[in-house]
Amino acid sequence: MRPAALLFLTAVLPLALPPSAQAASCLPVPDLIARDAQYEEAMRIGDAAFLDSHLAEDFVWVHNLVSSIDDKAAVVARARKPASIPKARTTSDVKAQVFDNTVVLRGLSTVDAWNSDGKTWRSNRYQFMRTYVNTPSGCKLLAVQTMKVWSSEKAAGQGR
Repeated sequence: MRPAALLFLTAVLPLALPPSAQAASCLPVPDLIARDAQYEEAMRIGDAAFLDSHLAEDFVWVHNLVSSIDDKAAVVARARKPASIPKARTTSDVKAQVFDNTVVLRGLSTVDAWNSDGKTWRSNRYQFMRTYVNTPSGCKLLAVQTMKVWSSEKAAGQGR
């Protein structure tokens, strides 16, 4: 193939791809899991700028037993004025399911929150499912569902 034709194809071929293929991909899965860890840290410290750019415009978060449902505006607003900063937020046992331009991550998220003494903490563990999609503006978190599965609290005020 002539160099001019090859150059033409390299320039034009991306324009023929659907928008989801042109955007920053949610794959490979290890990169998405690393990005998801950034989401956990942004939630922990209240990084509203990261959340605003990371969440899809029609984002939804269904909490434990549908105790509440948040949209993007609610999550970003809460990040701007966090009630407290947890000691840690970590994930484990993360698995991925990939279908077309969508990746569902599922696993466990552990949130360690400081007790009122500022020295001890309590832990809550949640089963989560997070749905990421490729969009024209990149890989976005579209939906989250969490279910509390364990707590270190035996009685009010106790912890580690």
